[in-house]
Amino acid sequence: MSDTDRRHMAHALSLGRRTMGRTWPNPAVGCVIVKDGRILGRGWTQAGGRPHAETQALAQAGDAARGATAYVTLEPCAHHGKTPPCADALIAAGIARVVAPFEDSDARVAGQGFARLRAAGIEVTTGILADAAGRDHQGFFLRVEQGRPMVTLKLASSFDGRIATASGESRWITGEVARRRVHLERLTHDAVLVGAGTARADDPSLTVRGMGAVSQPVRVVASRHLDLPLMSGLARTARDLPVWLCHGPDVPSATRATWKDLGATLLSVPVRGRQLDPAGLLQALGQAGLTRVYCEGGGQLAATLLAADLVDELIGVTAGLALGAEGRPSLGAMGIGRLDEAPRFRLIETQDLGGDVLHRWARG
Repeated sequence: MSDTDRRHMAHALSLGRRTMGRTWPNPAVGCVIVKDGRILGRGWTQAGGRPHAETQALAQAGDAARGATAYVTLEPCAHHGKTPPCADALIAAGIARVVAPFEDSDARVAGQGFARLRAAGIEVTTGILADAAGRDHQGFFLRVEQGRPMVTLKLASSFDGRIATASGESRWITGEVARRRVHLERLTHDAVLVGAGTARADDPSLTVRGMGAVSQPVRVVASRHLDLPLMSGLARTARDLPVWLCHGPDVPSATRATWKDLGATLLSVPVRGRQLDPAGLLQALGQAGLTRVYCEGGGQLAATLLAADLVDELIGVTAGLALGAEGRPSLGAMGIGRLDEAPRFRLIETQDLGGDVLHRWARG
């Protein structure tokens, strides 16, 4: 792997991240076209999933793309959908070499894009920054391969793991810088997910604020009985910004009709015991097209997802205050009796957020 290939692939990955959270169900791909050390074109998948990164970069490069190298963060597509195959576009433009991290596991591509390029005499190099690209495309791959989106669980708490005082006061445990970071994290995910208890107690808006005019994530509430307040902010704004309600199959039809009339989208999810089945919940969200879900609790939903081994990334934001045992814990009961039963994560990032500490962990 040359330093040049590494540098241009890092550039392409940074471009793809520009619309992360807004391209679902498509992946957020970046593309850079280079010849003789000069960047001729740059592109990234646009909101809604098209146009694709390659066609944008080729349009910028024009005729100069002939003989150039295209750095793409995922194997170029080889199938006809709402747009022609990107592999064909690269061939028609006269690209001499394509550099990518790895194959696309989507069965409609799965090596066929690379095969088409090689058959046209184009040199194909893979394995460049594959680990970084794998993290960026994790949600897309999980949906393709397992039918569910990637789950990022965020827990903002005191030093001793509490999210509120005994009386329920929680605003604000973390500071302004940390709260702004949460809005940035929401922006890079397709949806924000909370449990019914959080929706009832906090009446959250679950929107991205302070970032200008941006495309808002889908707001998802997991509510077994669909017993949510009809005068809540989510109910009042369901026609303006998407609200998806995941509920059990036995919710009365009148309750469903009321929420549909308010503008909400309803997803029926199987029940396991007294709760929504967490795997079924994520399968429903994946079937609806989501690839990246940012879960903000509450404690029972977070514990359920962790216990079911369905959390892919864990983000902790810890404040420098302690609330004591009488404070409300960030996690509900998980039924863990031994340490080897607890889900383990590996630390991948720490950051100072204006006095609070962000720590990001990946599945072990």
